[in-house]
Amino acid sequence: MDFLNVNIPIKNKPVLDEGFVPLGLFFKHFEENATKPVVIAVERTNGLIGRYDAKIFGTEEMKEADCYYIDRLVKMLLWAKGGFKVYVCGDETVGEYIKETYRIGGKRHFDADFMARIYESTFEVIVLPLDKAPEAKEAAKAIGGHMDGCRIGFDAGGSDRKVSAVIDGECVYSEEVVWFPKITEDPDYHYGHIVEAMKTAASKMPRVDAIGISSAGVYVDNRTMSASLFIKVPQDLFDAKVKDIYTRAAAEFGDVPVEVVNDGDVTALAGAIGLGDNAVLGIAMGTSEAVGYVNDEGKIMGWLNELAFAPVDGQPEAMEDEWSGDIGCGVKYFSQDSVIKLAPRAGIELTGNSPAEKLKEVQALMAADDERAVKVYESIGTYLGHTLPLYAMFYDIRHVLMLGRVMSGKGGDIIMAVADKVMTEEYPDIKFRPETPDEKTRRVGQSVIAASLPEIKK
Repeated sequence: MDFLNVNIPIKNKPVLDEGFVPLGLFFKHFEENATKPVVIAVERTNGLIGRYDAKIFGTEEMKEADCYYIDRLVKMLLWAKGGFKVYVCGDETVGEYIKETYRIGGKRHFDADFMARIYESTFEVIVLPLDKAPEAKEAAKAIGGHMDGCRIGFDAGGSDRKVSAVIDGECVYSEEVVWFPKITEDPDYHYGHIVEAMKTAASKMPRVDAIGISSAGVYVDNRTMSASLFIKVPQDLFDAKVKDIYTRAAAEFGDVPVEVVNDGDVTALAGAIGLGDNAVLGIAMGTSEAVGYVNDEGKIMGWLNELAFAPVDGQPEAMEDEWSGDIGCGVKYFSQDSVIKLAPRAGIELTGNSPAEKLKEVQALMAADDERAVKVYESIGTYLGHTLPLYAMFYDIRHVLMLGRVMSGKGGDIIMAVADKVMTEEYPDIKFRPETPDEKTRRVGQSVIAASLPEIKK
């Protein structure tokens, strides 16, 4: 894979990861030199299609590079936009390579199986001539910002659940309750907590007109298709009791409008409200990399935005993600996993038992201005500065809001400063820079924003 390093100028490299190959720079360099047009498209529910017009070399000499490039592009599109059907149009050689790679039992088994399960459709790769390439078809959804009536907003977190009662835009009651969804196998436990929270909020209002829910995971038509909150629930019980868990809970309050939205999108929506602007990408660096997006019109796209599984690093020695089995994916660069990966390289011996404890060790060193910890956060900032321009190839972005526990304290300040420097020096055409939420955005609680999700039909 020598083609990854040929003539790709990289001015800024992570001090603790000198082999890092920014995938965005590779894409840019590759596309500037290739000449044969190809189209990659991914199709998801209701015939919606995300499309990317690309170029390859199309020669025997560059076959390996072409296949690598299209593989990374398909992976990026699948985890950004989602889909159970991949179209490779314009080159049969790379098309057949992708068909062999992205199949059940193939090298990208995890991706094919995951997409098949969440969209409840057979996953397939279709090879077509260029003139048969499908056109893009998107359907952005206006959601949130509805303040009329008596509303329940529920926010399902991994360690606590939050609920708010909102009347005509005013939060009249809010509470947080500790729960343990990630270690509980019985879905009746989850259901009981959800209903209890909603009933508590309902008791503070004269009626319930709408229910909005913010929850980590993948949701299609208000159904839970995959979510870490229910990771211990056996598959048969997941299918029977979890897929419709939120709509069943809402039905306890009659036939009211319900919206269930990924918490990343709700965070991006809160950011858009706080900023008074749209085209917002929200990235939370915590247990994983959680991402949400609100488009230029303040609407959500119905995309997956699961960029924890999207590739960002092209080096062959990149760390493998244990779940997906792939290397160079966002979770190892923009979560507590990144801190834990880099700390030993900086000479920090971690003693904590859990990832959260290990992160706290590095944060404590950073608070004391330990130079080893500084290198950890500088490296993450360099990762970020190179990766945001990659994301901008797939998202229309005016603002990027950085959140999550990895961004807290002095370490977060270093990440922001270094990312800004990298983008200024290497991507001067990119106008946005990473931001942290302002006080207005912080004051708007996630559960209150969730309450505004559904529209009450008059």
